[in-house]
Amino acid sequence: MGASLHLAAALQATGDEAYSARHWAELVRAAEDAKLDFVTFDDSLDGRPGLDAVLTAARIAPLTTRIGLVPTAVVTHTEPFHLSKAIATLDYVSKGRGGVQLAVAPEPAVARHFGRRDDLGGLWEDDAEIRDEATGRFIDREKLHYIDFEGRWFSVRGPSITPRPPQGHPLIAATEPVGDIVFSDDVPATGGLVFRDVDASTPVEQLIAWHAEGFAGFRLHGDLRQITREVVPELRKSGVFRTEYEHTTLRGHLGLARPANQFA
Repeated sequence: MGASLHLAAALQATGDEAYSARHWAELVRAAEDAKLDFVTFDDSLDGRPGLDAVLTAARIAPLTTRIGLVPTAVVTHTEPFHLSKAIATLDYVSKGRGGVQLAVAPEPAVARHFGRRDDLGGLWEDDAEIRDEATGRFIDREKLHYIDFEGRWFSVRGPSITPRPPQGHPLIAATEPVGDIVFSDDVPATGGLVFRDVDASTPVEQLIAWHAEGFAGFRLHGDLRQITREVVPELRKSGVFRTEYEHTTLRGHLGLARPANQFA
């Protein structure tokens, strides 16, 4: 059996440690030492105390080298331009290891945080930056594209002020079949890789059985020490999990191709 199973960890912190960059860095480094594909950072707008997940991931990115960083971003009240810029920035500072888990917050109480009623990114080609000092041209304007999107809830003209990220598009994760990876309790018909959310105490034999049924991998919740010291070694003994990283980007870890330039 090939080493094809993917693993992620849902990072959690409570009390004062939740506000310590050192603590988050230690968690991510431990996950990286175990060669996990990526870690996720939870976030919400429902009043629970905590740090901003995207900013935390960006802070940790320069302190790691291989592991993917996937913060949660609540998109209901976040402007698309600002969010796309933040995630593209994460992909740059991590050198191609950035992603985002999309979440929604439809509750009226959350809308009131933003002063809203209850009814409530542009595109660069890869070689848009020319940096021609002789002529003073930084970008080729012919390769900078407007979105001009108009929908029911918002409209976006663009373009982004952040060039196309190292991965082309940072990884998109969701609980619905709309992303590169999907967190689910079953194996739906979707073009993305399906990850199952499970507790870290789940027997390794069960993980291997689910993997054989079609799950690409698992996002483990619970004690990170148990994940790195018990789950990972047992999966390696079974020959289904890597011993070393073979790629430098998150898409590379997951076997996902870099999205082609749609304007080429």
